[in-house]
Amino acid sequence: MVTRFDAADRRPVRDLASDPTTTARVIGSFILILITVPFFPASAGTPSTVETKAAALFKAGDYPEVISLYRNFPQDATPSKAFLRLSLLSYVRLGRTDEALAIYAKLIQPGQPHDASLLRPLALGVITSHVRDRKEHVRIAAYSALAELGLPETAAILEDGLLDPSVVVRARAAEAIGKAGLAVKSGALRRALRDEMPTVRIAAMTALGEAHATDVQQRLLDVTRTEDGPEAVFAYAALVKLGLSEKLYDITSAATLPDAETRMAALGVLGRLKRPASLAVLAQAVYDPDPSVRAFAAGALGEFGSPGGVAPLTHAIGDEMAMVRGVAAASLGRLGIKENRPLLSALTRDPNLHVRASAAEGLIRLGDTSALTLATELARHSDPSIRGAAAQALSASADKEALAALHTLLQDQQPLPRLMAAKGLRKSSDSAIPILVRGLQDPDEAVRIATANSLLQQLTRESSSKRRY
Repeated sequence: MVTRFDAADRRPVRDLASDPTTTARVIGSFILILITVPFFPASAGTPSTVETKAAALFKAGDYPEVISLYRNFPQDATPSKAFLRLSLLSYVRLGRTDEALAIYAKLIQPGQPHDASLLRPLALGVITSHVRDRKEHVRIAAYSALAELGLPETAAILEDGLLDPSVVVRARAAEAIGKAGLAVKSGALRRALRDEMPTVRIAAMTALGEAHATDVQQRLLDVTRTEDGPEAVFAYAALVKLGLSEKLYDITSAATLPDAETRMAALGVLGRLKRPASLAVLAQAVYDPDPSVRAFAAGALGEFGSPGGVAPLTHAIGDEMAMVRGVAAASLGRLGIKENRPLLSALTRDPNLHVRASAAEGLIRLGDTSALTLATELARHSDPSIRGAAAQALSASADKEALAALHTLLQDQQPLPRLMAAKGLRKSSDSAIPILVRGLQDPDEAVRIATANSLLQQLTRESSSKRRY
């Protein structure tokens, strides 16, 4: 047997390699350690190491590597919430919102309070991940949502939208830049004033006028001299916004021109400008020979919001065209005058079901909860367009019955009712948030985008409410 001495106390120590019993005991202890301590591959590291590494990678913007860590994490181990959050946000940054939603379901179990700090970027990611979709209608849906939201942090995406081959997308992008408060400094929006399509130029003029961008005044004046039709009308409207109130006369004159599209443009503008002198023009337009113009006039009277609109709208709800009656019914509700209930109640028996839905919407806006019964019945109609109209009516209420009906419509077999229900839920109470989170998984892209839009509006309203208190 070989003997050696310990350096500290000079006592003899056995050489382990020469003692079979000792060697077996050491090996057995080592095996016991292996089977009792969780095994983590070298690539993954320990949970704390993974979390630290993921945080560093996320900070450096290396989102694919964060996801790689998540995918390689041992299945029999429990990832920390911090690591899951980083993985979720990495998926969002890469536009892979389906995977992000799966992680959110792990973080927030049913019945637990939602996490706005995760839902906000997740919902926005659902929208922005479709701005370059191959299908035009999906891109239009994405930019329409961004136009409603008006988020300054989407500036780069919005200016990119001004280069889209779709006319409607470019117009929505221009509108969104204005809504986001970016119009004053946007060079891209000013270049859109010379877009090849009038629709885009009109959207750019409107956004710049709303932003009081005085540097474009001369360009607007040039448009009024060289163009006619709707484009000139919107240029006049922008000039009125810039302080040239005398241009209101030109808009009023356009409301009586032979071209129906020009008349509609003028009526729409007058409704938004809400100048008292314009009410008489809007009231007269409900007698226009063109039904589309009469419908525009009825809609403009609702937006104008004056009690003086009751008389012409009363005439409009008796129009021979269902389209005009429906718009007039919704406008009567928007005026907020409860004395209009009998007028709308009569329309709940209209032969056209779309008109009935509009009458229900108007009554709900006036606080008549009995109209919820009609709207709920229409939500069960066999025609998906009627179910969609019912969703629009139900969106005017925050009542639990309306919320339940919209929840059902969000699971409809047809995309139109689901789309309208998703839009309708944006105005309901925050109890709709869990429903909207589930709606983010809808098989239809446009419905997912509308759901994300509604979810963001809910979260924004909730955040504003908390700040007030």
